[in-house]
Amino acid sequence: MIPFNIPPFVGDELTYIKEAAEKRKISGDGEFTKKSSKLLEESLGANKILLTTSGTSALDMAAFLSLKRGDEVILPSYTFSSTATSCVLAGARLVFVDIRPDTMNIDENKIEAAITDKTRAVMLVHYAGVACDMEKIFEIAKKYNLFIIEDAAQALYAKYKDKFLGTLGDFGCYSFHETKNLSSGEGGAIAVKDAKNNERAEILREKGTNRSKFFRGEIDKYTWVDFGDSYLLSELNAAYLYGELINAEKINKSRMDSWNFYNDNLKDLAAKEKLELMTIPDYATHNAHMFYVKLKDLDERTKFINYLKERDIGAVFHYIPLHSAPAGKIYGRLSGKDEYTTKESERLVRLPLYYDMDRRDLEKVVETIYGFCKRI
Repeated sequence: MIPFNIPPFVGDELTYIKEAAEKRKISGDGEFTKKSSKLLEESLGANKILLTTSGTSALDMAAFLSLKRGDEVILPSYTFSSTATSCVLAGARLVFVDIRPDTMNIDENKIEAAITDKTRAVMLVHYAGVACDMEKIFEIAKKYNLFIIEDAAQALYAKYKDKFLGTLGDFGCYSFHETKNLSSGEGGAIAVKDAKNNERAEILREKGTNRSKFFRGEIDKYTWVDFGDSYLLSELNAAYLYGELINAEKINKSRMDSWNFYNDNLKDLAAKEKLELMTIPDYATHNAHMFYVKLKDLDERTKFINYLKERDIGAVFHYIPLHSAPAGKIYGRLSGKDEYTTKESERLVRLPLYYDMDRRDLEKVVETIYGFCKRI
């Protein structure tokens, strides 16, 4: 069986987990949390990076730092539930906007029509590690004084022009779930753009206390000062993550090689209009987070997935549009028409892609896809 995903593992992860365990420091904000945060800050050019228990909790923090009860937030319907639930948790109403069919990202040209006097933020999702068109979105945010939150869960080390995704908006959120390019099993991080928000972010992450200032020696005791929750990543997870961060270039190169193999070897089928390949705009530098293809419609996609499964290849579809989900109807509304979100989501299939994927497996996937396409 060729699985859809295998979590990344280089080997250094166990070395650092053992080191953390032997030092009897396994709770949050230890040596490996600090090392990982610093490495991310330096490599991404970020003001402040705080590790969190998950990408979801990073989104929760970003929502709490940007929104208040009764606000509205604009976001794409084509995303994971965490993007939406973070805003709901902060008391905001969801306003879903249609996507672009080429990138599956929010259609920047439909955002302005969704703005009301209650709109407080735009929550972006850089789907598949491919950047949204940020120039137009920045113009809108500036015009209406809106926060920009980047759900960059899939976009670590991907870029918009020469800037890393997750560092462009007011807050950026990353995931280190086992399906991501770099993983700690569970885990995430929030990037804080403006230093004026550093302290409040630390307090929110540390159960509403100023504990971080205490451990830096800035105060002689710490206390409860504001609303907060427990968002500290375990030191064992941080140690695992550090083992991957120092090997990020190696991991990303392996994934990019596999992505390029798919892209190069499926071009003929795309030229014959048997399927569609991913679109990477000129302004985007992606990170090979996933490789997807699009079939003609839902029926053909179902047959395609089953065909691959029968030949021991794990291929999967992705999100069900949130505006049509039960919770989406309770907590939000769709602005404008669903011209592409549902139609395009029903065509999309994600192919197996992971670190150190065997060349023979890649060849089998491609050969099997050609076999299917001969039938249509």
